[in-house]
Amino acid sequence: MSGGRLKAYSLVAIVILAALVFTTWSQTWFTMTVQQKPFVVAGSVAGSALAPIALATLALVAALAIAGRFFRAVLAVLLALLGVCVVVVSAFAIAQPVVSATAAITKATGVAGSASVAGLVTSISMTAWPIVAIVIGGLVTLLGLAIAPTSGSWPESGRKYSRSQLLPVDGDERDPVREWDALSDGDDPTGR
Repeated sequence: MSGGRLKAYSLVAIVILAALVFTTWSQTWFTMTVQQKPFVVAGSVAGSALAPIALATLALVAALAIAGRFFRAVLAVLLALLGVCVVVVSAFAIAQPVVSATAAITKATGVAGSASVAGLVTSISMTAWPIVAIVIGGLVTLLGLAIAPTSGSWPESGRKYSRSQLLPVDGDERDPVREWDALSDGDDPTGR
Protein backbone atom coordinates (compact mmCIF):
# COMPACT_ATOMS: atom_id res chain seq x y z
CA MET A 1 0.00 0.00 0.00
CA SER A 2 1.33 3.42 -0.90
CA GLY A 3 2.25 5.93 1.77
CA GLY A 4 -0.44 8.34 0.60
CA ARG A 5 -3.18 5.75 0.96
CA LEU A 6 -1.85 4.63 4.32
CA LYS A 7 -1.92 8.25 5.49
CA ALA A 8 -5.49 8.77 4.24
CA TYR A 9 -6.77 5.54 5.79
CA SER A 10 -5.07 6.31 9.09
CA LEU A 11 -6.50 9.82 9.31
CA VAL A 12 -10.01 8.62 8.41
CA ALA A 13 -9.75 5.83 11.00
CA ILE A 14 -8.82 8.38 13.68
CA VAL A 15 -11.84 10.53 12.80
CA ILE A 16 -14.16 7.51 12.93
CA LEU A 17 -12.79 6.35 16.27
CA ALA A 18 -13.07 9.86 17.76
CA ALA A 19 -16.71 10.00 16.58
CA LEU A 20 -17.32 6.64 18.22
CA VAL A 21 -15.84 7.91 21.49
CA PHE A 22 -18.29 10.83 21.30
CA THR A 23 -21.10 8.34 20.64
CA THR A 24 -20.29 6.27 23.72
CA TRP A 25 -20.01 9.44 25.79
CA SER A 26 -23.55 10.46 24.80
CA GLN A 27 -25.24 7.14 25.66
CA THR A 28 -26.67 5.73 28.89
CA TRP A 29 -24.05 3.79 30.84
CA PHE A 30 -25.85 2.89 34.07
CA THR A 31 -29.34 2.76 35.49
CA MET A 32 -29.31 2.96 39.27
CA THR A 33 -32.07 2.75 41.81
CA VAL A 34 -31.72 5.80 44.03
CA GLN A 35 -34.28 6.27 46.79
CA GLN A 36 -36.53 3.65 45.17
CA LYS A 37 -36.55 5.56 41.84
CA PRO A 38 -34.66 4.81 38.61
CA PHE A 39 -31.72 7.13 38.02
CA VAL A 40 -30.12 7.13 34.58
CA VAL A 41 -26.39 7.88 34.38
CA ALA A 42 -25.10 8.86 30.94
CA GLY A 43 -21.55 8.56 29.72
CA SER A 44 -21.34 12.35 29.92
CA VAL A 45 -21.57 11.92 33.70
CA ALA A 46 -19.78 8.62 34.33
CA GLY A 47 -17.08 9.23 31.72
CA SER A 48 -17.10 13.00 31.46
CA ALA A 49 -13.44 13.13 30.37
CA LEU A 50 -14.23 11.27 27.14
CA ALA A 51 -15.46 14.37 25.29
CA PRO A 52 -12.20 16.34 25.74
CA ILE A 53 -10.22 13.21 24.86
CA ALA A 54 -12.24 12.81 21.66
CA LEU A 55 -11.66 16.47 20.79
CA ALA A 56 -7.93 16.07 21.35
CA THR A 57 -8.02 13.00 19.10
CA LEU A 58 -9.70 15.02 16.36
CA ALA A 59 -7.10 17.78 16.75
CA LEU A 60 -4.41 15.16 16.18
CA VAL A 61 -5.84 14.47 12.73
CA ALA A 62 -5.01 18.00 11.58
CA ALA A 63 -1.61 17.90 13.26
CA LEU A 64 -0.73 14.53 11.72
CA ALA A 65 -1.80 15.75 8.29
CA ILE A 66 0.81 18.52 8.22
CA ALA A 67 3.51 17.27 10.58
CA GLY A 68 6.96 16.22 9.46
CA ARG A 69 8.32 12.70 9.83
CA PHE A 70 9.65 13.08 13.40
CA PHE A 71 6.58 14.84 14.77
CA ARG A 72 4.23 12.30 13.16
CA ALA A 73 5.86 9.60 15.28
CA VAL A 74 5.54 11.75 18.40
CA LEU A 75 1.89 12.52 17.62
CA ALA A 76 1.20 8.82 17.02
CA VAL A 77 2.50 8.01 20.50
CA LEU A 78 0.28 10.78 21.87
CA LEU A 79 -2.66 9.19 20.04
CA ALA A 80 -1.88 5.87 21.70
CA LEU A 81 -1.82 7.60 25.10
CA LEU A 82 -5.23 9.18 24.39
CA GLY A 83 -6.54 5.68 23.68
CA VAL A 84 -5.16 4.53 27.02
CA CYS A 85 -6.97 7.45 28.68
CA VAL A 86 -10.27 6.33 27.13
CA VAL A 87 -9.70 2.84 28.52
CA VAL A 88 -8.78 4.11 31.99
CA VAL A 89 -11.76 6.49 32.26
CA SER A 90 -14.19 3.80 31.13
CA ALA A 91 -12.68 1.11 33.35
CA PHE A 92 -12.89 3.42 36.37
CA ALA A 93 -16.58 4.06 35.66
CA ILE A 94 -17.22 0.32 35.45
CA ALA A 95 -15.28 -0.40 38.65
CA GLN A 96 -16.77 2.53 40.61
CA PRO A 97 -20.16 3.41 39.08
CA VAL A 98 -21.47 5.14 42.21
CA VAL A 99 -18.31 7.23 42.58
CA SER A 100 -18.44 8.21 38.90
CA ALA A 101 -22.08 9.32 39.34
CA THR A 102 -21.76 10.92 42.79
CA ALA A 103 -21.96 14.51 41.55
CA ALA A 104 -25.13 13.83 39.55
CA ILE A 105 -26.76 11.94 42.42
CA THR A 106 -25.86 14.74 44.84
CA LYS A 107 -27.38 17.29 42.48
CA ALA A 108 -30.59 15.26 42.17
CA THR A 109 -31.01 14.35 45.85
CA GLY A 110 -29.15 17.03 47.76
CA VAL A 111 -27.24 14.36 49.69
CA ALA A 112 -23.48 14.96 49.69
CA GLY A 113 -20.53 12.73 50.47
CA SER A 114 -19.49 9.49 48.81
CA ALA A 115 -20.55 7.27 51.70
CA SER A 116 -23.95 8.96 52.02
CA VAL A 117 -24.58 8.76 48.28
CA ALA A 118 -23.52 5.10 48.20
CA GLY A 119 -26.14 4.40 50.87
CA LEU A 120 -28.86 5.82 48.60
CA VAL A 121 -28.07 3.46 45.71
CA THR A 122 -29.76 0.09 46.09
CA SER A 123 -29.13 -1.44 42.66
CA ILE A 124 -27.04 -0.80 39.55
CA SER A 125 -27.42 -2.14 36.04
CA MET A 126 -24.84 -1.43 33.37
CA THR A 127 -25.36 -1.12 29.63
CA ALA A 128 -22.83 -2.24 27.04
CA TRP A 129 -21.61 1.31 26.31
CA PRO A 130 -18.77 1.41 28.86
CA ILE A 131 -17.41 -1.84 27.41
CA VAL A 132 -17.73 -0.41 23.90
CA ALA A 133 -15.77 2.64 25.07
CA ILE A 134 -12.99 0.38 26.37
CA VAL A 135 -12.84 -1.47 23.04
CA ILE A 136 -12.71 1.81 21.11
CA GLY A 137 -9.98 3.11 23.43
CA GLY A 138 -8.02 -0.06 22.74
CA LEU A 139 -8.42 0.46 18.99
CA VAL A 140 -7.23 4.07 19.29
CA THR A 141 -4.19 2.83 21.20
CA LEU A 142 -3.42 0.17 18.61
CA LEU A 143 -3.87 2.65 15.76
CA GLY A 144 -1.44 5.07 17.42
CA LEU A 145 1.08 2.28 17.89
CA ALA A 146 0.65 1.25 14.24
CA ILE A 147 1.04 4.81 12.93
CA ALA A 148 4.26 5.47 14.87
CA PRO A 149 6.50 3.16 12.80
CA THR A 150 4.62 3.46 9.49
CA SER A 151 4.23 7.24 9.34
CA GLY A 152 7.74 7.53 7.91
CA SER A 153 6.39 6.22 4.59
CA TRP A 154 3.73 8.95 4.42
CA PRO A 155 4.31 11.66 1.85
CA GLU A 156 5.68 14.93 3.16
CA SER A 157 3.32 17.87 3.53
CA GLY A 158 3.46 20.66 0.96
CA ARG A 159 6.04 23.41 1.08
CA LYS A 160 3.45 25.89 2.22
CA TYR A 161 3.95 24.61 5.78
CA SER A 162 7.74 24.80 5.55
CA ARG A 163 9.63 27.77 6.94
CA SER A 164 12.47 27.23 4.50
CA GLN A 165 10.24 28.10 1.54
CA LEU A 166 11.77 31.54 0.95
CA LEU A 167 15.36 30.69 1.81
CA PRO A 168 17.97 30.76 -0.97
CA VAL A 169 18.51 27.44 -2.71
CA ASP A 170 21.86 26.69 -4.40
CA GLY A 171 22.97 30.32 -4.49
CA ASP A 172 19.63 31.49 -5.93
CA GLU A 173 18.88 34.77 -4.19
CA ARG A 174 15.17 34.68 -3.50
CA ASP A 175 13.50 37.92 -2.78
CA PRO A 176 9.94 37.81 -1.41
CA VAL A 177 9.08 41.09 -3.20
CA ARG A 178 10.28 39.76 -6.56
CA GLU A 179 8.39 36.52 -5.99
CA TRP A 180 5.24 38.47 -5.21
CA ASP A 181 5.68 40.51 -8.39
CA ALA A 182 6.22 37.31 -10.35
CA LEU A 183 2.94 35.94 -8.99
CA SER A 184 1.19 39.14 -10.06
CA ASP A 185 2.59 38.65 -13.58
CA GLY A 186 1.26 35.07 -13.67
CA ASP A 187 4.62 33.38 -13.10
CA ASP A 188 4.95 30.70 -10.38
CA PRO A 189 8.26 31.43 -8.60
CA THR A 190 8.14 28.13 -6.69
CA GLY A 191 8.49 26.18 -9.93
CA ARG A 192 12.09 27.36 -10.45
